[in-house]
Amino acid sequence: MPIATTGDLITDAAAWQRAVAAFNVITLEHAEAIVEGAEAVGSPVILQISENAVAYHRGRPRPLARAAAEIAEQATVPVSLHLDHVQSTELLYRAADCGFSSVMFDAARMPYTENLAVTRAAVVWAHARGLWLEAELGQVGGKSGAPPLDAHAPGARTDPEEARSFVAATGVDALAVAVGTSHAMTSRDARIDHALLARLRATVPVPLVLHGSSGVSDDDLARAVASGITKVNIGTALNIALTGAVREHLAQDPRGVDPRRYLAEGRDAMARTVARLISTLSSARAHTA
Repeated sequence: MPIATTGDLITDAAAWQRAVAAFNVITLEHAEAIVEGAEAVGSPVILQISENAVAYHRGRPRPLARAAAEIAEQATVPVSLHLDHVQSTELLYRAADCGFSSVMFDAARMPYTENLAVTRAAVVWAHARGLWLEAELGQVGGKSGAPPLDAHAPGARTDPEEARSFVAATGVDALAVAVGTSHAMTSRDARIDHALLARLRATVPVPLVLHGSSGVSDDDLARAVASGITKVNIGTALNIALTGAVREHLAQDPRGVDPRRYLAEGRDAMARTVARLISTLSSARAHTA
């Protein structure tokens, strides 16, 4: 199947009041597991590679992106390729040549006026090359190992009126919003502010994106989709599944040295997690906002 574009997947999901899951790719096994899990439940999916993953691969996005694109093209469900949490304009400018159809440009760390200016420039550049661009307003904490923000700290939550002005001024295609989640959570006790999410959905005219979704319970994830989230980013949940399976295998076979054996079990564990989480998001119609 030809590789899909993120813009098309998001547009289709919004039309049906659904959400598309976007899973972080760090290794080839991640990409294989994500597509296998999506195929198991017959759902489109987004493979996303973050700036941190690019740094892990010695600053070279192309090898992993090409591998992910090849897996996407062989999938039996629509799969797109997304470059996530880009803070470096140098990396942004490499997106199109690496096969990404979309980028999340993250200037949320900057004061509002600076965020607006650099994001607007990123949008102009991206749209001129046919790329869909996501941005962030408010701050979803826990990035790059930083401690989570206090959920009530100034700037930690996205202000609906400010978000409306930001979208109008920048022309972004989607907006990641801070509504109580945090990146890199290994527990699932984040509490989404559904009242704020409802206000954002009523105010902001572009699709909303939930980051830090690994820390949210299944029921709250489904409720967030019912409340208007269209793209759900998930990363740590896969790493928990992978690491747990590898640890279990090595505990049972402490003298084993063949990575294919324990990585295969890790890949299977990630695929099951993907299938379960996509099914959770698909259950959103049974929930009320």
